[in-house]
Amino acid sequence: MATRQEPAPGDQADLRERPLGELLKQLSEETTRLVHQEIELAKAELTQKGKQAGMGAGLFGGAGAIGFLALAALTTCFILALDAVMPAWLAALLVAVVYGAIAAVLAMQGRKKVKQATPPVPEQTIETVKEDVEWAKNRMRSDRT
Repeated sequence: MATRQEPAPGDQADLRERPLGELLKQLSEETTRLVHQEIELAKAELTQKGKQAGMGAGLFGGAGAIGFLALAALTTCFILALDAVMPAWLAALLVAVVYGAIAAVLAMQGRKKVKQATPPVPEQTIETVKEDVEWAKNRMRSDRT
């Protein structure tokens, strides 16, 4: 978001003639403007990521509700199928134990993935800040010569 403009050859001489106080004031103003622009970029980037995450969470919620209904119907089917070879209570207990084991495995895998996840960061803003720092370093070097 930050825009950099190299001074024209004539402007270089003009900068050398200006008083130090005026140059420091200009540097302060430009630095403040740059920081504000970087903050605005970070806000925009995080807002966009937040909206995408919110939509994804809503879709996951809907999928979870429908999936729950499907699982309930499938559970009933399993219990009724096993009821032909064992008592209904035993069939229900067997299905519950199998589901519990599956849930435990999924919970362990989910916990592992959450630990691996990195916190959301404004990647584009970090890149532009690095570019700004490099630009400022190069600018200071060229002003010394």
